[in-house]
Amino acid sequence: MNRRDFLRIFGASAAASGLGACSSKSVKSKGSKPEGTMTYRLNPKSSDKVSLLGYGCMRWPFISAAEGEIIDQQSVNELIDYAIAHGVNYFDTAPPYCRGLSESATGIALKRHPRESYYIATKMSNQAFLNQGLSPKEFFDKSLEMYHDSFKNLQTDYIDYYLLHVIGTGNGLETLRERFLDNGVLDFLLKEREAGRIRNLGFSYHGDVKVFDYMLSRHEEFQWDFVQIQMNYVDWKHASGINHNADYLYSELKKRDIPVVVMEPLLGGRLANLAEHLNLRLKEQRPEESVASWAFRFVGSFPKVLTVLSGMTYMEHLQDNLKTFSPLEPCSEQELALLEDTALLMLQYPSVPCTECQYCMPCPYGIDIPGIFAHYNKCLNEGQIAASSQDKHYRKARRAFLTGYNRAVERLRQADHCIGCGQCVSHCPQSINIPQQLHHIDHYIEKLKQEKL
Repeated sequence: MNRRDFLRIFGASAAASGLGACSSKSVKSKGSKPEGTMTYRLNPKSSDKVSLLGYGCMRWPFISAAEGEIIDQQSVNELIDYAIAHGVNYFDTAPPYCRGLSESATGIALKRHPRESYYIATKMSNQAFLNQGLSPKEFFDKSLEMYHDSFKNLQTDYIDYYLLHVIGTGNGLETLRERFLDNGVLDFLLKEREAGRIRNLGFSYHGDVKVFDYMLSRHEEFQWDFVQIQMNYVDWKHASGINHNADYLYSELKKRDIPVVVMEPLLGGRLANLAEHLNLRLKEQRPEESVASWAFRFVGSFPKVLTVLSGMTYMEHLQDNLKTFSPLEPCSEQELALLEDTALLMLQYPSVPCTECQYCMPCPYGIDIPGIFAHYNKCLNEGQIAASSQDKHYRKARRAFLTGYNRAVERLRQADHCIGCGQCVSHCPQSINIPQQLHHIDHYIEKLKQEKL
């Protein structure tokens, strides 16, 4: 697969528009340095000693260049060097991350370190080949090409942790069969594990719980080495859409002694910056620690969790997370109760459960879906959503929302341009009715503009 075809599949128009899960700013360094020793967990399947903090390579920083925006490789090198120096040894990437550039950037940075000093995780992201009218043989061939490209991009001859990516999305079991079972892709990956080119084989799950249950029902046959799930203190008992509560997912994996890799511990960043009154509740208990640390400590408190992924774009994010995990202090029963209460209070505020994963992008009409949702959620958390013009701070909230909206989202990419085609809906792991949410936000904006709230 050449790079032109790859970017066409995964969203070249997003790259041209400056979209993507990665930041367009270079790395910053303002945080305080960690002083403790990293917490590690032992993988019982392979005896790997894995850092409890894993590096999610989905949000590498970008910089402007003559050929457009490119990954800031120097910053990636600095971040990975610092992470490894402070005990992080698990690095998670995938073919579509960072507009198709994450594997290559990650591989360049990691190649500068001894291969035995880190674990690489990447994925079979062949969901990109759905709905193209491919025969099973053609689907297999494209998947095989993607698999081999990952080795080239990561500059390695083996993958430590390889995943079937985002199973449970699409049409559930039907999509699972089309991607992995009916075309021989899973059979091929199982043979690659036998040959040692894949050291641990697992899957990442979103969506239809029937698919999750089905995959575990065949555990004796497939012998999953690990499974990646969305887990945080909100999704533990209050998952939204068709996503399933993490307490069930975790318990089913624990029964089978399958190590758990956690994604979305911050729920797309929402648990790093709560509404002010919720922030204060947590700060009162631990004034010297970040709000984000509570979410990381929650998931790290469960013993079957092998590693917790965090997409750390800036050095201060990395340093703060290193402090949390070096070493990890598990949550007490009282703290777990406080986080459950916090989750219940969060549910009273109608934020959009967007994690900014970018799977909905590119929009065929150029709409910046994650940017719109991010601005709306930010204003909601900061108390800048007015219920009516009679609110005490209506003028301030109106000005802050509208001014910030125009700064955050380009005019031609705002919510009023959504025609409701629905092409984005099936790609959303959070099962958000994206057109409905965009129309709701646009309706609110028009009321603000016309002062008819």
